[in-house]
Amino acid sequence: MKILHLDQNHPLLLKQLTKAGFDNAEDYTSPKEAIAQVIEHYDGIVIRSRFDIDATFMDKALNLKFIARVGAGLESIDEAYAAKKGIILISSPEGNRNAVAEHTIGMLLSLFNNLNKADKEVKEGHWLREDNRGLEVEGKTIGIIGYGNMGKAFAKKLRGFDCEVLCYDIKDGVGDANAHQVTLEHFRNHVDVVSLHTPWTPLTNKMVDADFIAAIKKPFWLLNTARGKSVVTKDLVAALQSKKILGAGLDVLEYEKLSFEELFKFQVTERNRSTEMPQEFKALLAMDNVILSPHVAGWTVASKTKLAQVIVNKIVAQFKE
Repeated sequence: MKILHLDQNHPLLLKQLTKAGFDNAEDYTSPKEAIAQVIEHYDGIVIRSRFDIDATFMDKALNLKFIARVGAGLESIDEAYAAKKGIILISSPEGNRNAVAEHTIGMLLSLFNNLNKADKEVKEGHWLREDNRGLEVEGKTIGIIGYGNMGKAFAKKLRGFDCEVLCYDIKDGVGDANAHQVTLEHFRNHVDVVSLHTPWTPLTNKMVDADFIAAIKKPFWLLNTARGKSVVTKDLVAALQSKKILGAGLDVLEYEKLSFEELFKFQVTERNRSTEMPQEFKALLAMDNVILSPHVAGWTVASKTKLAQVIVNKIVAQFKE
């Protein structure tokens, strides 16, 4: 089988697939249109998020048997059309679920203990102990939306904090010893923290909006290490300003490009901050109770290896004769 690699990944991926007998080719720079002209010669694709795989592209891939994405989500691929064409989709959420869980824990602890704010103040010569009195996770109710690989990994990390963990998912029977699955109404009435671990789908697009926020009974903390387009930034900022949301840890933003490599439409620079940047994003940047990171929750040294290994294992298990 001939495999075309469209994004650079850990070297073990190419090395092990070659050793397993697959014929590997690499093209990390050609535009999508050029790739489409030669894709008929390949049986498989390995990609991260370089470009979307749509129906038009798949129609040109006459011999394509699988698309492997080195990552968790498959939103950049037309899943329904792939199924219609008999193309197997492979992803690797097992490879970075631990990294995402640890990053989410880090954001939660930093928010609860004002670590980013306190660090900045001390470096500026301010020693404000009472202003930075923190909270403890113990005794809080942590709510997880989306209880798949990422949600389960986060819940597992919370076991030592003596907190209650609830999960809500559109699938029945996903709760376990680490999180009690509840109805949406119960979730809304009890949580102190909401952590998103959902894929991007039409159901989760703009999911956290003004209505969602208002339906949560108590003021709460929001963590998003899932997909940026699941949160309406304008409504988030309004809730932060009204203190309905007490703080937010955001590894993802609704302004990201599909590749996740940069922000959509604008770059965060002083030069264009006053012109192109949305007002709500400027407000977000100025808030001490907001922590931002550039879509790196699952982006660790260890997860780079794990993600590649998971992809290798799945391709070999599925297609090795």
